[in-house]
Amino acid sequence: MAKGSEKLLIFILAVGVFGILNTEMGAVGIIPQVAERFGVSVPDAGLLVSGFALIVALAGPTMPLLFSGMNRKHVMLLALGVFSACNVAAVFAPSFEVLLVARVLPAAFHPLYVSMAMAIGGQTGATEAERAKNSSRVFVGVSAGMVLGVPVASYLASTLMLQAALAFFAVVTVAVLAATVLFVPSMPVSVRMTYGSQLRILKKPVVWASVLATVAINGAMFGFYSYLSDFFGAVSGMDAAWVSISLLVYGGANIVGNVVSGHLLGRRANATLVIMPLVLIGLYAVLFAVGQLSWATAAITLMLGVAAGIANNANQFMVSRAAPEAADFSNGLYLTAANLGTTLATSICGAFITAAGTRFAVFGALIFLAAGVLFVLWRVRCTRHANTADAEAATAATPAASTPAQLEGGAA
Repeated sequence: MAKGSEKLLIFILAVGVFGILNTEMGAVGIIPQVAERFGVSVPDAGLLVSGFALIVALAGPTMPLLFSGMNRKHVMLLALGVFSACNVAAVFAPSFEVLLVARVLPAAFHPLYVSMAMAIGGQTGATEAERAKNSSRVFVGVSAGMVLGVPVASYLASTLMLQAALAFFAVVTVAVLAATVLFVPSMPVSVRMTYGSQLRILKKPVVWASVLATVAINGAMFGFYSYLSDFFGAVSGMDAAWVSISLLVYGGANIVGNVVSGHLLGRRANATLVIMPLVLIGLYAVLFAVGQLSWATAAITLMLGVAAGIANNANQFMVSRAAPEAADFSNGLYLTAANLGTTLATSICGAFITAAGTRFAVFGALIFLAAGVLFVLWRVRCTRHANTADAEAATAATPAASTPAQLEGGAA
């Protein structure tokens, strides 16, 4: 594939991933407006987020597996078509029940598109460094959808109307659907793997180490992120305008971290995997110490956003590189691990808030990060053992070079 075509494909995939993650996470910013518009409680309105995440966690490993033999362009069109139709339906939903159904249905196709997009990104490029960069570029869409969709949706819903935020979700997915029809070439699967051969990756210790590390590290980042706006207001004393600005700064820094991660993972993968959770531990500890100073919190937020962007991409790298022979399935496992970690850590951070106050939500993140460091070290050890075993197997398979004496003896 020509360089120009590669760049266009990666761009479309990144925007497509943004549209799908924006649909998922953007709802966090419109919960109050949904509750008011449809006359339901805030916890009930929260089903738009928790229900979506639950379906994604369940569909993460199954949907990519079921569609693994299908032409990838057709998979893109199917997923984007379902998202576009449901997002348009959500704009005109006459009741909360209809809105909830329009949210839950596309959630099953979320891991199908996102896992495939990340797999294509990780396979596009002539060298390992190019593939790492392309993977990180696709992942920019993940971070943008996760951390920018919330403030944008909240702004549209609060300044215009709820339907404006819902229409924003729809416009992005419809635009990507059109771009996919026009510019993405047919991508048939050259070698179709059986379901059994893909499921066999679950026997690899490095896969489980990578999945558990992702549960822990992603949980730390996004479990605390769920309460970040509350931390800015209740602990740092920021007003509503500064909270929105700080969230945008965090989101922009997160995207910068995604771009940087492509270079780091392409050159020093293991070092990056080990160092990033340690960096996050240090930054969260400093945030706890200086969180009551708004200017210091703003500075830490910028650094935390960059570090989280690198770590977020590193999580996907860990899982996908643990089983490259089943790329779509392994990326589906990543999505399940990421959503499971967010769900668990949100509850733990919330428990700290209930017991001691918003400031202590940081402790929940620190606990998960400590576990993440241990799982990453296990993962690195598994990788080294696997590399050693492969080297020994290659050596054993290569006939030993004959010495001059042996050659002479054979001739005699």
